[in-house]
Amino acid sequence: MLQHTTDLAAMAEALSRSSDYRVLRRLVPRIPLARPTAQETRTGILLDTETTGLNQAKDEIIELGMVKFDYTPDGRIVGVRDTFSAFNEPSAPISAEVTALTGITDEMVAGHKFDDAAVTDFVGDSVVTIAHNSGFDRRFVERYWPVFEHKAWACSATEIDWRAHGFAGAQLGYLLNGAGFFHQAHRAVDDCHALLEVLAFELPTTGAPTLALLLETARRPTMRVWAEQTAFELKDSLKRRGYRWNDGSDGRPKSWFRDVDETALDDEIAFLRTEIYMQDVEPTVQRLTAFTRFSGRI
Repeated sequence: MLQHTTDLAAMAEALSRSSDYRVLRRLVPRIPLARPTAQETRTGILLDTETTGLNQAKDEIIELGMVKFDYTPDGRIVGVRDTFSAFNEPSAPISAEVTALTGITDEMVAGHKFDDAAVTDFVGDSVVTIAHNSGFDRRFVERYWPVFEHKAWACSATEIDWRAHGFAGAQLGYLLNGAGFFHQAHRAVDDCHALLEVLAFELPTTGAPTLALLLETARRPTMRVWAEQTAFELKDSLKRRGYRWNDGSDGRPKSWFRDVDETALDDEIAFLRTEIYMQDVEPTVQRLTAFTRFSGRI
C-alpha cells in the first residue's frame, strides 16, 4: 500500500510540472498545533452556518462550524489552533428543501443544543471573523451570541474581486479547485477547512496569500449610499451602477443602496444628483468598518 501511495504521489508531481495538466489533491484538514511563540501572530475565526431558512430574524441555526487559526501580520497562515462543530435542534421540523440543500435531517440534530458558553469561549481571543458569505452568517450568529457583535468581520466571497485575480466566480468549491484541492463537504466545519486553504493560497497576481488581500480590503472603511424615494423607471440605471434593493423587512430603509470606497463618495453623490434626482440632494450615507459591515445592527 505504501509503495502504491508513493507511486501515485510521484505521478501527481510529474503531472503538476507539465503545463498540459492540473492536479487536484484531496483536502486533508490541517491538524491543530500548539500556538507558536517564535513570531508575532494574531488569531482569526473561520465560520460557517447551516440554517432552517434565509430569514435572519426568524429562521434558526441548525449547525455551526468554526476553525480557529493563527496568522502573521502580513496575512500568512501559521496553523490551525482548534475546531468547533455542533448541531442544534430547531423548534420545528427541518423542511425537505433544507435537508436536500444541507444534508441535515431531523434525526441528526435531535437532542442537540448549542453550548453558548463554549461558543463564546472559542471566539473570545480572536480579532477577526471570516465567512464566505458574511452578509448572511453574521446576522444569524449575532442573534445567538453577542460576542460576534464586537468582532471585526471580513467576507471572502464579496471583499475580493476574484475575477481580477483570474477566477471566473466566487463559489467556494471552485476557488478551492483553483488552490489545488477538492473536498466532499459534509459538515459546516469542512467548508471552514476549505476556506482556510483558499485564504492560504498565493495569488499569482500579487504573490501574497489571499488572506493578506482580504484583510487589506476589510480594514478600509466604505460608505453606504442610500438612494431613497427614487422613481421606479430609474431602477435599471441604479442596477447598472451597482445598486442593490433592500425591501425594508430587516428594519433598514426600503430603498436602493450601494457601498463605495471613501474616495468615490463625491462621484457617487454627483451621479445621484445629475442622473437620478436631477437636483441637489443630500442622500443618507453611512460609514462602515470591519466592525459594523455585514451586521444586522446597520
